[in-house]
This record gives sequence, structure tokens and C-alpha cells, in this order.
Amino acid sequence: MTDLLRRLFKENSDNTLTYEEARELAAHDDVTVRRTLAHRTDLAPEVLYYLAGDDDAEVRGAIAGNVATPARAYLRLTDDGNEDVRLALVRRITALAPDLSDDERNRAREKVHESLTRLAQDAIPKVRALLAEALKDVAHAPPAVINRLARDAEIAVAAPVLTFSPVLTDADLLSIIENQPASEHLSAIARRPGGLTERVTEAIVGTDDTGAIADMLTNRGAQIREATLDALIDRAAAVPAWHGPLVRRPSLPDDAARRLAVYVSDTLVQALMLREDLTPEDAMAVSREMHRRLEPGADEGDLIDYGPDWRAALQELHAHIVKEIRAGTVGESDIRLAMDNDDRTRAIALLAALADISPMAVVAAVRASSPKGIVSLIWKAGLPASILADLQRWLAAIPPQEILRPDPDTGHFPLEISEMDWQIAMFRDLEETNREEPSGASGC
Repeated sequence: MTDLLRRLFKENSDNTLTYEEARELAAHDDVTVRRTLAHRTDLAPEVLYYLAGDDDAEVRGAIAGNVATPARAYLRLTDDGNEDVRLALVRRITALAPDLSDDERNRAREKVHESLTRLAQDAIPKVRALLAEALKDVAHAPPAVINRLARDAEIAVAAPVLTFSPVLTDADLLSIIENQPASEHLSAIARRPGGLTERVTEAIVGTDDTGAIADMLTNRGAQIREATLDALIDRAAAVPAWHGPLVRRPSLPDDAARRLAVYVSDTLVQALMLREDLTPEDAMAVSREMHRRLEPGADEGDLIDYGPDWRAALQELHAHIVKEIRAGTVGESDIRLAMDNDDRTRAIALLAALADISPMAVVAAVRASSPKGIVSLIWKAGLPASILADLQRWLAAIPPQEILRPDPDTGHFPLEISEMDWQIAMFRDLEETNREEPSGASGC
């Protein structure tokens, strides 16, 4: 081993390399030599740039993460054929982002911004997602990069910046909403913790996306015009996902509490009674509604919009769907169509028929607003895990923070099979116990 190599590998000594020595090592045949050299931070920029084109991916990855690597090498590495190298580059380059203010005078800023632009267009979603996660809180991130990430079709890429980026303006958000993005993208905007202006909340309401509107109502920082809130309260009787968020809004229009009390669940009526901002008239009206529900023989069935014979209608619809299943004409698309049409009775009948259980057992799970119960029913029905979040939120009004989602790594159901079997058995037993009760589905 030559003296130069000894100095390269020897630790805790003065092993400074001259420019000529570093160039010699950068061209060495032994990849271990080049890998060791690539981690050094005392090399000339030219040497580091040279190593950015090395045949070995580990060498290039070390250069991508090296704090001394010159900005012009970033551009070279954005086109690297190795995904891990590009991921290393994202981690390094976004670490510089908080210091990329507009008044930075050197050309390095332009190189870094151009590199970020290229990475935002990377073919691998994992690279773009890592970039979005790293830039979501950066106030000086390039607006063009943030806007591109916000419009990404992959929710894992778009969500971090849609929800958190301070770079996005109202004009940006309105433009994105006007382009009719997927429901998950709208919900990401609706959850912005910094709050939403009235212009943006009006646009979200204009999409008529039930889930996004529910998330917007849950967002305490969202500014919503009183007239808009009034209109949503009028529509909410048929949209259980809005009940809890409306009841818990920081402020409600006059007369809102008494209108909500007519159709929300007993638990939410109790929450209304605890509000300190009710007028005496509203407080009295809510109290009367609570007492009415507690009276013996009170008919809870009038709180749902299925008509007086909904139980018989549900059983009849279920029997009809069972016949359709035997003919092989029912599946996920029918559930999606029921959701699009806001037809919860049909959705319950479909779930029951597909899962081969009583529709009243499904009703029991819906009444309980049970995330595990709904997930188990979806599994039993043979539906894909991709429908989990939408169906929990829409059918059982489960709050966003309680929704069970597919495993992020595998995309599989989040519960063990034994647990889902147990949930199904429990709601079957509950349905047997309550079979004769006329209010058996009042929470639907």
C-alpha cells in the first residue's frame, strides 16, 4: 500500500490531500478508495464534481450527501440512474432550502433551484414525495417547485405541500381547486392548519365534495361565511359526516343549534347543550329536543331521511341485491355509485349482501360509528382496502382522526383477520339482541 493510500485510510492524523493527490485517488481502480474519498469534505470542488460521474452508485451517493459538494454537481446528479442516489440528493439539497432566500447573491442558489425543479419532475413518486415532505414547511422554497408538487397526481406527493406549505397563495389554491383534483387532494387543502380564507372555503363548498367539506368544517381556522354555513346546515341532515364538525364549529349562525338538534345523534345533541355561545332561545330548544328523545317510546326513526318504512325497504332492497350477487353483477362500483348518489340505504344493503350478513348487523356497526366494525365489514364484503377511508367517513360519520387506513407499506387491511372476524361476530350478536327494537338504525 503506498504512502498516499495509508494517509487516505488512516484516521486521527493530519492526512490532508493536495489537489493532485485527490485527482489521482479519484481515478483509482479500487472502488473502496473512491468511496472513502467521496466522503471527504476537504476536497476541491472540481474533484467532487468529477466523482459525481463515477461508475459506482455508492460513490455518487456519497457525493450527493456530501456537504462540500458544489451546487453544479447537483444538476448532474438529478439525472442519476440510481434511485438511492437521487434520494440522497433530495435529503442534502432540501437541507439547504431554509437558507435559500431571494436575496442570496451567489449562483449556487440558481443551481439549487434548478435541481429542485428537476427532482420535482422525477419519474419515481418516492423521490417526489421525499422532496415534498422536506419542503412543506420551507417559506423560501421556490414557488414553481411547490406548485408542481401540489398538483402532483400522487397524494403522497401533493398532500404535504397542499396542507402545510406557506408558499401556496390563495390564487394557487383556487387554481388547484378549479382544476377538479381528486377528493384526497381537496381534503388536504381543507385541512391546512394555518386556516383558510373565505374565498378558498367557498371554492371547496362549490366542489360539493362531501369529505373535503367535512375536513373544512373540522378545521377550526377555516373562515366560512355565515350564509355558507347556514346552507351547509340545511343540507347536513342527509350528510352524517358533517354533523360532528358542524356541532363543534367555533361559532354558529343564529338558530343553527336548534336546527342541528333535530337530526344529529344524541351524543352530538349533548355536545350542543354544552356550548356556551347559544342564545337562551336556542339553548331551550336544544334542551327540549334532548328531553323529547329521552321520553319513553320516543320515535328515533324520524331523525333519518329514509321514510316511515325504511326497515322494510332496507330488507327488501337487500333481498334484491342478494339475487344480483348470485347473477354476478354487483361489486365495488355499486358501492361507489351509492356513495356518489349519497344513498346510504343502498350502501348498507350492498355491504350486507356482499358480506353475507344481515343488513341490520351493518346498521348496528354504522350506529356505533365503529371504525373497526366498518373496516371488518368492508373486508368481509370482499371490497378493496382502498375504499376504507371514504366509506368510514361517508357511511358512519367517523371523524378523520379516527379513520383506519390501509397499511402504508403493504396497502393491506389495518386489522388482523382474527380481529375482523371477531368484529363481524360482535355486530351479528348485537343485531340478534336488538332485532325487535324499532329504532334499530336510528343512527344511520
